[in-house]
Amino acid sequence: MKLTTNPLEPLTVLPGTSALVLDSPHSGTLYPEDFGHAVALTALRVAEDTGVEALWGFAPDIGATLVHASFPRSYIDANRALEDIDPLLLDAPWTGPLHDGPKVRLGKGLVWRLLDDGTPIYQRRLSPSEVTHRIDACWRPYHAALEAAIDAAVARHGYVIHLNCHSMPAVSAAYSTDHPGLRHADFVIGDRDGTTADPRLTRFVERILLGRGYTVSVNHPYKGVEIVRRHGRPAEQRHSLQLEVNKRLYMDEQTLDRHAGFALAQAALRELAEALSGLDPRRLQDPG
Repeated sequence: MKLTTNPLEPLTVLPGTSALVLDSPHSGTLYPEDFGHAVALTALRVAEDTGVEALWGFAPDIGATLVHASFPRSYIDANRALEDIDPLLLDAPWTGPLHDGPKVRLGKGLVWRLLDDGTPIYQRRLSPSEVTHRIDACWRPYHAALEAAIDAAVARHGYVIHLNCHSMPAVSAAYSTDHPGLRHADFVIGDRDGTTADPRLTRFVERILLGRGYTVSVNHPYKGVEIVRRHGRPAEQRHSLQLEVNKRLYMDEQTLDRHAGFALAQAALRELAEALSGLDPRRLQDPG
């Protein structure tokens, strides 16, 4: 984690040649100087999907593409739609369309107003021009890079398997989801109720993780948000899944330090990624 002056390099792309594309939109740790937050950096860091890009860092070794953000999700959240603007955060009306969705109501829209525990991030209101700057400097480049990586995989292979990679706390906080206090499974797979990937692919991923002895939940409490919604079009052989890893499997949630479980979690993810790299979703079959 460090402070950086704008403009920052918003993302890193580790290119691959297979049909597997991974992205980590929430593990960025470069905090721009124009953030203007009122809470300590240590408090903001709790919002990170800390270390997710490292968990999947083997991607180039197996031919997969990895796209990961450098900016923190609390600065601007790449897994939100441009319409997910929280009007309570602004000092003037937003001139574009607004969507009053559940994430906005939790204070977790495109630009966050609250942390997971309900702590306000700012002691001020942001100007619409500040939000526009964050969109142009971070959100748009991230989505352009991910779209390019997905398009390239489809051009090479005729299909893409895209994993939108996240981590989650062991227990849901008060403002993190609509299910505060929920004890999370080891993994949560989201396909927006079968709309962003072939359900047989979802079951394939679930079986691999269950075979490793992990607990797995599908579409609860995380179905997938903007990134899989934008890119998941299974009828066009564009399959997008959101995959949440329980932080307790690989890190101390208080200190943010990795523990011995990191290697075990990474080995499980590598096994999954290798299986997906060799899978043609056009030939998926239901288990007998």
